Formats: sequence, C-alpha cells, structure tokens
Amino acid sequence: MTRPVATATFVIFSALGILAQPTAFEVSTIKSSSPTANGMSFGFRGPRRFTANNHTLKECVAFAYNMSTKLISGGPAWIESDRYDIVGEVPSETQPPMEQAVRMEQATLMFQVLLADRFQLKFHREQQERAVYNLVLGKSELKLKESTLPPDRGQGLMFRPAAPHAMTLPARNATMAGFTSLLQRALLDRPVLDRTGLTGRYDFDLTWRIDGTQQDRDSLASADVVTSDKPDIFAAIRELGLRLEPAKAQVDIIVIDHVERPDQN
Repeated sequence: MTRPVATATFVIFSALGILAQPTAFEVSTIKSSSPTANGMSFGFRGPRRFTANNHTLKECVAFAYNMSTKLISGGPAWIESDRYDIVGEVPSETQPPMEQAVRMEQATLMFQVLLADRFQLKFHREQQERAVYNLVLGKSELKLKESTLPPDRGQGLMFRPAAPHAMTLPARNATMAGFTSLLQRALLDRPVLDRTGLTGRYDFDLTWRIDGTQQDRDSLASADVVTSDKPDIFAAIRELGLRLEPAKAQVDIIVIDHVERPDQN
C-alpha cells in the first residue's frame, strides 16, 4: 500500500533561541498509527497541543533535528516501518507568544526530549561527503519580495495541497536558510545548502506538481502518470530566480547508537 502525501506539513523554524535548555512536554502520549491512516503531519492542534501524526521514528528524528531522513543512519529496521501518533502538551508556564514559528521552535526542542525519554534515543554525529543540491541565484530576475513583517514574527513556511496533484508554498518572512531547510527535510531526496548569499527575509509563492522528483518516490509513483499544468519543483524554483544545482559536499549526519520501541499510552 502506498501512502498519500501529507495534507499539511509544518516545517517552520525561527532560530530565536526561546529556550536556553530543552524542557519536556507536560504530558505526552504515543500510540501506533492506524494502518489505514491518511496523510502525515507535524503541527499544533490548539494553542498547547503539539501532534505528530502517522510518522516513523526516522521521520520524527529528522523533524526534531531539522534534517533530511537521508542523513540519518543506523538503528533497527522498525524505525522506518513502525508508524506512530504522538501528542505532547506544552506546559502553560513555558508557553511562548502565539506566533506559529515561535511555538514550533519550542515544540521542536521538547520533541527532542521526548525522543530521548520515550524511545531511549541515543546518537552521535559524523561528517560525510554526500550528494547535495546547492540553492544558488538563477539567471532570471529574482522574484522574492522583501518581507515587511518583523523578524520576531518568525518564518511562515507551510506547504499544502493546491490544484489536483500539486502543492503550494505561500512563504512569508522566510530566510533562505529556512527555505533550504524545508526543501531538504520535506521535499527533496538529498540535503540542500544555501549558496544564494541572500541574507534578508522574503515573501514568495511557490506552486509545483507532485511527481517522482520529490521524496518518498513510492508514495508518489501513481502521480508520475498524471498530467499537470504546474511545473516540477526544480522549474518552479527557477521561476523564482533561483536554481538547484547538483553537487557534493561534507555534511553532518546522525548515526543512531541505541533506540527502543516506546511503551504506548
């Protein structure tokens, strides 16, 4: 059975350093996902309830440490097959301002604590040479609008379904570092490095067709034969005046040393 594309995926990081030390969710629950579950998502359901729906542990580690699943190695086979629904309640006394990006940063740090506590996750980092994409300036006019939002509002980087067999990203107050983070963690099949030299915050809209150029090729295989008037992700990025350039580079990877299936509750 192939898995459908996530209906909403939050991959928003503000780099504001809200917490000096990671704290824990006030309450957390972990349950196996239903075999018939549709879609996958990370995000808030209400002001304090953070959820990770229908995700493998490997995908959870990628979310928690803001990296591509391709950069995570080691561990038993079940970390790529067992799927979980996870709910964490953010403590009210540590709840940050309501900006979505700020809340997401705090939840991400708490999620790291949850993985270490409930899954007994232990890992180390290494550097390896890997195939990557460099995000560089293209040959056409740059179509990024300088954002008027204050930096402390965080970045709005959430993609969602658009026309049939297409996705859209209305990016707001986004940095190129945040954009490349989204591309490598949630869309493309290799790490993406920011080589644009752009240091501002930008508003832009990106729409592309779902096809086999993106991550999770098995779940997207049925889309390969579907016609769409939207460009693929590479062409859509070129329309912004940017370009994804294949390259090789030394990148950080996570090597899992120990992990255990969690007690479910």
